Amino acid sequence: MLDANIKQQLKAYMEKLQQPIELVAAYDDSDKSQELKQLLEEIEPMSSKISLRTEESNDVRRPSFAINRIGSDTGVRFAGIPMGHEFTSLVLALLQVGGHPSKASQEVIEQIQQLDGDYEFETYFSLSCQNCPDVVQALNLMSVLNPGVRHTAIDGALFQDEVEKREVMAVPSVYLNGEPWGQGRMTLEEIVARLDTRSDEKEAGKINEKDTFEVLVIGGGPAGSAAAIYAARKGISTGIAADRFGGQVADTMGIENLISVPYTEGPKLVSAMEQHVKEYDVDIMNMQHAEKLIPATRRGMPHEIRLANGASLKARTVVLSTGARWRPLGVPGEDEYRNKGVAYCPHCDGPLFKGKHVAVVGGGNSGVEAAIDLAGIVGHVTLIEFGAEMRADEVLQKKLRSLNNVDIITSGQTTEVIGENGKVSGLTYTDRNTGESHRVALEGVFVQIGLVPNTEWLKGDIELSQHGEIIINDRNETSIPGVFAAGDATTVPYKQIVISMGEGAKAALSAFDFLIRNSVE
Repeated sequence: MLDANIKQQLKAYMEKLQQPIELVAAYDDSDKSQELKQLLEEIEPMSSKISLRTEESNDVRRPSFAINRIGSDTGVRFAGIPMGHEFTSLVLALLQVGGHPSKASQEVIEQIQQLDGDYEFETYFSLSCQNCPDVVQALNLMSVLNPGVRHTAIDGALFQDEVEKREVMAVPSVYLNGEPWGQGRMTLEEIVARLDTRSDEKEAGKINEKDTFEVLVIGGGPAGSAAAIYAARKGISTGIAADRFGGQVADTMGIENLISVPYTEGPKLVSAMEQHVKEYDVDIMNMQHAEKLIPATRRGMPHEIRLANGASLKARTVVLSTGARWRPLGVPGEDEYRNKGVAYCPHCDGPLFKGKHVAVVGGGNSGVEAAIDLAGIVGHVTLIEFGAEMRADEVLQKKLRSLNNVDIITSGQTTEVIGENGKVSGLTYTDRNTGESHRVALEGVFVQIGLVPNTEWLKGDIELSQHGEIIINDRNETSIPGVFAAGDATTVPYKQIVISMGEGAKAALSAFDFLIRNSVE
């Protein structure tokens, strides 16, 4: 099950166990149960603190297993085999149930321990989902720290009947006490904040007490991270406020064009960026949504950023790097069936459509890559491109055309997403050459048609292009002196990670130049 190298690494980790743990396995007659049995039997001898037994109760999913701390109520459960992206979740669960301390901040740990009530969480994940481990690991940790929290992580692809019954069509999907509670990537801090009703008030109070920054970065993606690092290296007070650190990169799977890094994945790159930023004296304020920019009344004086929680931040210079999000189709049925067949992340949600017919809307690189990936999972893929031909790189187009379960429709304008019984059942498109309308029966629609800048909150305060992008010059200056911008939210062409990093560095250097030329009177 595990290769020799992985076994050696895992055994080294198991040496960190501080308390005895018990693996309690529930099997059936399936091949997956045999795989799980092999995995657990390989883990058991890695430490004298690990024991393994078979679950006697019939009231559990099979195959599944619990990791319990002997002599206590502390434990987590996995329904399925946590390999792929979830292997790290398995390792952390073993360590944390076994008493190894978490790297979470002491403040968050105490917040979890102080939660009152009973919380029975269930999370549906897929092994190819890069966002799922954040949620699984967060809820596992919470169940270790607070006896009132329990968590089961469920492989949706393995428990298809359950997924169908609950109409789970996007992962991660979280249920609390049997009811839908959340979907999509969530950090530990975000989950705790939702459960702790006074968290916004407490956080706002802390933010209002902060001194004026010399550089304040809004957004934590590649541009924001680079800007924060370059500003902090100048020895000036630097803060970074972001909805979530990493931005859209956290939702990206394979990254093969970041120079000097032949291949990485979004979550790994986000982790590396965050660790790099933390090497410097940067005040990182996560889960902070900017709602209003109030420009300084005089050149060189502080600007104000108002946040959704009611707090305000002030800074002599601001770098706007709020990035972009997936562009919606904007057709009837899209919002109604979002996460009920309409999806935007093929890596995350693709396994839930195993054997089914899906469509990918968009013929650029992201659309063609999505169609290629999905073709290996689903029964059939229909790619619909608005233009007369696909815009993806030729190497991708050639690969797509080689697949026998893919249809390609060009000059097709998607006009409606159709559903029945609360989930997608098809879509309609218009042939732009003939004007004829066609209907395609399917069960999933993956939208891959580009990006929309996250700049709505800036309208009326700063100059934007007709597409909503922040207009900047070659020094990343905006229409407001002392306010700079970088990355996918700006008019700079070619929305690429490497370009955003360079633009973030430029914006920070321009901000520093502004500061030294505009001293406070």
